[in-house]
Amino acid sequence: MADVDLEYLRANPHLLLTFLAHQRLRTTPVSGGSICTAERITLDDGSDLLLKTWPGGVSAAPTQDTIPPPPGFFAAEARGLRWLREAAGHTRQHGARIPELIAATDDLLLMEWIEHGQPTLAAAERLGHELATTHRAGASHFGAAEDGYLGFLPLDNTPGDSWADWYRAHRLAPLVRLSVDNGGLTAEEGTQIERIRIEVPDEPPARLHGDLWPGNVVWGLRDRAWLIDPAAHGGHRETDLATLHLFGGAPYLPRILEAYDETWPLEPGWKERVPLHQLYLLLAHTALFGSRYRSAVLRAAGHYL
Repeated sequence: MADVDLEYLRANPHLLLTFLAHQRLRTTPVSGGSICTAERITLDDGSDLLLKTWPGGVSAAPTQDTIPPPPGFFAAEARGLRWLREAAGHTRQHGARIPELIAATDDLLLMEWIEHGQPTLAAAERLGHELATTHRAGASHFGAAEDGYLGFLPLDNTPGDSWADWYRAHRLAPLVRLSVDNGGLTAEEGTQIERIRIEVPDEPPARLHGDLWPGNVVWGLRDRAWLIDPAAHGGHRETDLATLHLFGGAPYLPRILEAYDETWPLEPGWKERVPLHQLYLLLAHTALFGSRYRSAVLRAAGHYL
């Protein structure tokens, strides 16, 4: 990396746009992002960074139709990246690997580039141990000091002391309302979901990624996996593990879970509670895409009616 430039930039993020204009050598689009525009920035010394912008942002000429990111969108992700990264290297056993955030503004994030590799059994085992360490770093309460986003859906992170009450009020209920409003669920179905039984082991708040579906795990080189795009908050640790099962499941998921359990043993019955913890991410899909995900939501909720 261009050490002098990046160290200066870390201390002066307001100069980020000027830095990019004068330091970039090559820009390569990065596929896979469903919301933001991602680009691989190659600096004049040959090192790489990842630039995330809102569609139609700094890489495009602004027009009257350019829509800015939601208020605090990039600031929320920046807070989450920093908070999760705090648990990554300050204990004898490392926490989950989080890309370093170089600089952030209201319009973009600039962070460490992760060279992609292939999933391996060794990387999955390491991820399980590391994720348990991150969770164990804990949080002061369920929720967070400031609200955040799940994709571009706003998240109410109002702090709470009971996970069951907090999950019902600040995850399920808002997403149910959005899903009913856009026709993803009927009003009766929404009411039933808001009344489901929520019974989980009483545990202190864990330090959660918060949007840990398999697409937010980047498999890197040298048997390492990295976590990206967090909706970080204090929550129940079973939630991150449950969402790793979604959409086909993470590669080598059984080994991830075994390694996790070796580091921080899970409470009996956690497998039966997987649909409960998945429900908020499934509801986010009915909120965004309508009835296409209705059956998945109703299957998950049906275990607890």
